[in-house]
Amino acid sequence: MSKALSHAKIVPRRSNERGHADHGWLNSYHTFSFANYYDPRFQNFGSLRVLNEDRVDGGTGFPTHPHRDAEIFSYILSGELTHRDSMIKKGAEGKEGDQFYRMKRGDVQFTTGGTGIAHSEQNESNKEVHFLQIWALPWSRSLTPRYHTKTFSEEAKRSAFLPILSPLKAGPGASEADEKAAEPTLPETIPIHADMVMAAGIIGVDKRFKWTVGADAVKKTEKRNVYIHMPMCKGGSAKIRLDGREDAVLEEGDGAFVSGVNAGDVLSFESIGEAEAEVIVLDSD
Repeated sequence: MSKALSHAKIVPRRSNERGHADHGWLNSYHTFSFANYYDPRFQNFGSLRVLNEDRVDGGTGFPTHPHRDAEIFSYILSGELTHRDSMIKKGAEGKEGDQFYRMKRGDVQFTTGGTGIAHSEQNESNKEVHFLQIWALPWSRSLTPRYHTKTFSEEAKRSAFLPILSPLKAGPGASEADEKAAEPTLPETIPIHADMVMAAGIIGVDKRFKWTVGADAVKKTEKRNVYIHMPMCKGGSAKIRLDGREDAVLEEGDGAFVSGVNAGDVLSFESIGEAEAEVIVLDSD
């Protein structure tokens, strides 16, 4: 099959080439430089700064820790992960909300670090939790810290790529009222302080999905940076082909840097494995 986007450069990032740290309770793969893993070739891709694929044992997790000047989000693949703001005491949480939430598959928890915020993420179940931890560089420093938590439909992800995050509609010059309203550019998404759209899809065997670069939601329209990631969910049975290219076939744990694309370009995805493929799109400036 001929390449549909001949001007696009697609460079796979193979799973076994990622940074890896096994701490016993935490097994983590790093697409970009993180903690003790450093590679000057993999610092960021547009606004995308961190993409970690983590598995955390039951009864363990990340104790209270601070974040500042970063947009941080967790995408749950399986298991359960409890997000708790540092001001919320364990055992006195009350109703679930943005400050405290037990995340399950389909949930996304989002944090604007801004001037500084502290929370914990603990696996309080007796089963492993598998999730993606993703960081983006915000368009402004010293933003007001904020949390968002939202559940995204499994059924919708099986019909097409479902937008998860889109830029705050008010943009970099947002007023305090705009920040409080937290209206995203795309309805039913979580607002992010970056020219970025995140989407997720579950592509059935022999099915095809398409992603329109920019999703009609971004300010920068030329030379966008789109990162594709395939989480390790199906025991190695899932596989996709990007843009009809045999040198852009991705297996579980693989990713791909797609550069030189413009808003409105259409990137094709074919599921060519023996199991459905869960795919994450991070479309950045």
